[in-house]
Amino acid sequence: MDKPQSRSLLYWVLEYTRIFKQIKWKNDRVRGNEAYVPTDVEHVANILTHGVWILPSVFCATSLYRESDVYYEAYASVIYGTALVLLFSVSTVFHLVSFAYKDSVWREVLHRMDRGVIYIFIASSYTPWLVLKEVPDSGWVIHLRWAVWILAGLGILYQQLFHERYKLLGTLIYLAIGIGPSVCIYEMTDVSGVTELKYGGAVYVLGLVFFKLDGRLPLAHAVWHLFVVVGATIHYQ
Repeated sequence: MDKPQSRSLLYWVLEYTRIFKQIKWKNDRVRGNEAYVPTDVEHVANILTHGVWILPSVFCATSLYRESDVYYEAYASVIYGTALVLLFSVSTVFHLVSFAYKDSVWREVLHRMDRGVIYIFIASSYTPWLVLKEVPDSGWVIHLRWAVWILAGLGILYQQLFHERYKLLGTLIYLAIGIGPSVCIYEMTDVSGVTELKYGGAVYVLGLVFFKLDGRLPLAHAVWHLFVVVGATIHYQ
């Protein structure tokens, strides 16, 4: 019996190109405050881009605590480390449930948690910087240590009351709470680490562009996840 002729390289290129074109990389853009429904490919990308960072975040959080020498360092490491683990864990579970159980009530609960954890992570990102750096004994800067958490709490309250109703306003609130407290650098005597603070913040802000591009750019939300990873890595250092 004759052996079947081997396929040419061009054949396989065309075949994989055809398969690639058949993949649905994004759904249509939604209108108003409707929820965007990712494609299966986007769901998987959303899960993986944060899921693979859960164990590394646990390792980083543990390392921060072990390297703490004094009470304030341990306090700051626990706050930031816990928020870091929550950020990637809640995000991954939310996207996993959204993929597997699209109409589940748990999807709504986890979506709210996912959005709320972002505010917690913003406040926790400022906490080590505000706790471990020397700040003036008088003035408004010293109050930021607790004020950032008040702002985070107000952000969570707004998000729970108006969940997915005013999306642009919600994004602007993220920006305000994320950028606003950084003006304290002008009042601080010890500004070491400010470069990492600025670069990490810039990465988050740039990532928000992709956060708003669901339905316009394929895998936009997964790209946003990668910006979060990079920003968190810069701040961790």
